[in-house]
Amino acid sequence: MLQTVLAALPKDFPVPILIVQHMAAGFIGGFVEWLAQSSGLPVHLATHGEFMLPGHAYVAPDGSQMKVEHGGKIALTADEPENGLRPSVSCLFRSVAEVYGCDAVAGLLTGMGRDGAEELRLLKEKGAVTFAQDKDSSVVHGMPGEAIRLDAAMLVLPPEKIGAVLTSLANHRGNTRRDP
Repeated sequence: MLQTVLAALPKDFPVPILIVQHMAAGFIGGFVEWLAQSSGLPVHLATHGEFMLPGHAYVAPDGSQMKVEHGGKIALTADEPENGLRPSVSCLFRSVAEVYGCDAVAGLLTGMGRDGAEELRLLKEKGAVTFAQDKDSSVVHGMPGEAIRLDAAMLVLPPEKIGAVLTSLANHRGNTRRDP
């Protein structure tokens, strides 16, 4: 699903992409390599203090919470797990809401549980564009389903359409963007 979205983005995508992927410890490095090879975009395992570059995707490493800071930097912390998870998309979304607010675009793809659903609603309330993967294309509709139930998702889309929507939003918002 994620690979489908990333592969649909143009090489000159004008904003950075942050990814929290729930998977067993030890597998994220191989996942990042696979995404980089199959998507056509530079995909990196995020590092603390790294500046986010347009058109690059950053994946949260095992055992760290990933946040954004003013000035376009990534912060990795040993904060407690949220929803039993570290990394947790809830943690990332709260920091994105605080730093970028209405300039953000955020979404939830297939996954178990409810990680990120409440925080996606927070982003929507701050004026961000929010989306969730539709039920028909989800392997597990837990996280996106919870976001839809909470009215946190402005758009409900299959992965094949998300890339085009993100490109349109990024290009449009890039023309009016305010740096945090």
